[in-house]
Amino acid sequence: MTIDFQTFVLSLVSSAMVHLGRVPDPTGSPPEINLEMARQTIDILAMLRNKTHGNLDPVESALVDRVLHDLRLAWVEESRRRAS
Repeated sequence: MTIDFQTFVLSLVSSAMVHLGRVPDPTGSPPEINLEMARQTIDILAMLRNKTHGNLDPVESALVDRVLHDLRLAWVEESRRRAS
């Protein structure tokens, strides 16, 4: 099976969502929120966007922008929830 760019991006999104407690851990373990690991994955996606700027087709570029926006919002929401 080959992995394309979109599948790779979505795998990173899944990882971040697990760390944010938004989706179940694929191992079946109880959710364990890890904001540091979620932030790291978000930063990897941002780096990937910057390094691939101008080399993505419009669909790929829109996907990266959309998931970064959504993940950043989810991270802020979880950070605020934990702070209160």
